[in-house]
Amino acid sequence: MVTQILRLPRVLESCGKGRSSHYADISIGLFTKPVHIGPRTVGWPANEVQAINLRLESVRSINEIKAGMRADARQLERKGIS
Repeated sequence: MVTQILRLPRVLESCGKGRSSHYADISIGLFTKPVHIGPRTVGWPANEVQAINLRLESVRSINEIKAGMRADARQLERKGIS
């Protein structure tokens, strides 16, 4: 099985982030480090990029749900319903 390697522009496009944000994510461990595919060339395995994007999307969804629940609770408190 051949693993497709994505270069930086494709990775940024799939993540929806800029270059510096992407490398910041790598430095704090939110994204994997690139693999060397040449002396001055790096890329990321497509399956890893896809898995990371799915994980981050699920975290965003969970955070959106939690934020919505907090907002609903605040509205109920304002109305005097606990």
